[in-house]
Amino acid sequence: MEKIWSEMYDAAKAVLNERRISEYVTCGEVSAAVCSKSGKIYTGVCIDTCSTLGICAERNAIFNMITNGEHEIDKVLCILPDGSNGAPCGACRELMVQLMAGNYYDVEIMLDYSAGKTIKLGEITPEWWIK
Repeated sequence: MEKIWSEMYDAAKAVLNERRISEYVTCGEVSAAVCSKSGKIYTGVCIDTCSTLGICAERNAIFNMITNGEHEIDKVLCILPDGSNGAPCGACRELMVQLMAGNYYDVEIMLDYSAGKTIKLGEITPEWWIK
């Protein structure tokens, strides 16, 4: 497994911190790290609200990347509440496709860190409406 994955895992693990912000908002149950094409790692946590205004950790990390002047994603990793990993939800996939239209196919996603199993975004977004 490439060293960058352990750096991303450590970065995501560092911000994983489930907590209640208010009576209506929780956050940190899921964390994510995104590695940009430049090799810089950006992190984010999920933010859950009672009125569906929350955001997934992956999109939060992507928005952090965009805020810092980058927009090309190379790799994505998330850590779920049980410590496992998984593929981004449909909304996160859609953002990545629209952000990198025509170039999203090779974005690498960590499915299982302990096994070193990855998948390409193009494999889990077949026949997307953006070609």
